[in-house]
Amino acid sequence: MSVTPPPPSLRNHPFMRALAERAVLFDGGMGTMLYQRGVFITQCFEQQNLLKPDLVRELHAAYVRSGAEVLETNTFGANRIKLARHGIEPDEMRAIIQAGVRLARDAGGQKIWVAGSVGPSGRRFGAPGDDGIDPARAHDLFLEHAGLLAEAGVDLLVLETFREMRELEAAVAAAREAAPHLPIVALLTPDAEGNTADGLDLEQVARRLEALAPAAGGFNDGAGPDGMFHLMRRMAKAAPGLTLAAQPFIGGVETIEDRTIHLATTEFTGVYARRMFREGVRVLGLCCGATPAHIKAMRNALSALQPGAQKSAGIQVVGPSEAEPVEQANRPVATRFARKVAAGEFVVSVEIDPPQGTDISKALESARKLRDSGRVDVINIADGPRALARINPSSMALILKRDFDMEAIIHYCCRDRNLLAMQADLLAANALGLHNILLITGDPPKMGDYPDATAVFDVDAIGLTRIVTRLNQGRDLAGNSIGEPTRFFQGVGANPGAQDINIEIERLQRKRDAGARYVMTQPVYNAEVFERFIERAAPLGLPILIGILPLRSLRNALFLHNNVPGMAIPAEVLARMEAAPEGADQRRAGWEIAREALRRALPYVQGTYIMPPFGSAEDALAVLEALD
Repeated sequence: MSVTPPPPSLRNHPFMRALAERAVLFDGGMGTMLYQRGVFITQCFEQQNLLKPDLVRELHAAYVRSGAEVLETNTFGANRIKLARHGIEPDEMRAIIQAGVRLARDAGGQKIWVAGSVGPSGRRFGAPGDDGIDPARAHDLFLEHAGLLAEAGVDLLVLETFREMRELEAAVAAAREAAPHLPIVALLTPDAEGNTADGLDLEQVARRLEALAPAAGGFNDGAGPDGMFHLMRRMAKAAPGLTLAAQPFIGGVETIEDRTIHLATTEFTGVYARRMFREGVRVLGLCCGATPAHIKAMRNALSALQPGAQKSAGIQVVGPSEAEPVEQANRPVATRFARKVAAGEFVVSVEIDPPQGTDISKALESARKLRDSGRVDVINIADGPRALARINPSSMALILKRDFDMEAIIHYCCRDRNLLAMQADLLAANALGLHNILLITGDPPKMGDYPDATAVFDVDAIGLTRIVTRLNQGRDLAGNSIGEPTRFFQGVGANPGAQDINIEIERLQRKRDAGARYVMTQPVYNAEVFERFIERAAPLGLPILIGILPLRSLRNALFLHNNVPGMAIPAEVLARMEAAPEGADQRRAGWEIAREALRRALPYVQGTYIMPPFGSAEDALAVLEALD
């Protein structure tokens, strides 16, 4: 059927803008939670908005506390056909819907989007007889339902659990007529293969959904997280222009003593949230069987992939908006490293990770060898790399400065500290004369020894860069004067091998506009990939230090390729490592691969950032022979 397209002005809706930038997390099952709290399945769940408003409000609030950004109203079956089955008159329908919207708004406030939930008619679409509904009546039913939700003040509409595409198309047409100013998320419930009840296969479904031009479209229910992941992969290929939405039930599903039981751990849902995000799904949530604990697992997973996204709406950094590039304070640079970069000279940085224990002697011995070589300008000190507990990088930097007169670049990540702690740390580092800093998002706790540690992520690397720039201008986060401005020389990271180079370059531009002064890249093994990155990044005007990580062995190479986010080692490099005999020969092969990468990059970069395995000075100096 023909459906009126959404008005162009809808692109400026805050929900639409958010989807263009990141994934948005919806809540989980309301019916599941009501049942767990004593509302029997024979009762009308939607009527609980009037009978037990405190319970409905608290269930919404539990999802907010778990990290949901969108609350769906408890109005899924609040149409006159379904309500009539419970003896509820049409006059009460308006009160049920108004209460449903009000309770979600009370729980979420203005920082949470409220989505008006609209389910199917409850009858067979287009079928004759008492169990059928003709298209004209279905249109009127959906028009009334969506119109009452819009009147009550929802932020968007969710049309969900439709088993036939024809009925969903009718619902979208009616909803768009009732509320053309509201975004629509359109969700079908297929079988395990992605087929609908009206005989469409997944590829046909995807194309028809795409033609409806919803804010997002996809599936809810019908499959557990694993099954939904595979359906989304197919849908992404069939409808590349469709913003994908997925809300699986919590399964597998098993039948035990004639009872259907949904089985899944919270960790399981977090894993599949990450996988679906990487497949391009931008509306994520859960359906039947889900609880706030499952949503919390999804929030933690998404926070690691797009840090700061959910919390950033409530964080105000006083000063220019992100759309306005910030100006740097016009003061002399504070470090030798900064002066060399400013002068356009080639610089060499080598990373030495701080130890996990109390013995810092090995790291200091490597630093001494690098200093004595005369080839290294600055030591990089990572901040809890791979989410392991290590000595604080500022402490180690201060020891290097005191004992060896060596400058360090301290890494500072967003994972472990809230905004107050960040500000305190940065002011302390400046007071100690530690002015070189690399601002990064940080590896998620799930990677390390403390998977249950809280990932804070009040901001991401872009927001942190803006904060440091404000401190350099003499203002704190609230806009108060801090007296003498800080003197940080702030750099940022970039990944030349990012899956979506357009997003990576767009983020790099935002980092530059936020005040970044230089870029240090992730390790590069594919020269063509790096040159494509340089072609896009060079116009931004930031000095670039190429990341070089010499491989120690084939086993080391495979570990990096399979376990470290952002690392991709080409098959030909792995083949070269495998061809070399184990031991010293593989190590020398790793040096030569690294030297080749550095030599080829020299025309395009202003420095190198070497990350030797185990902080080995010997490995770093072997790579630097490429500069001879």
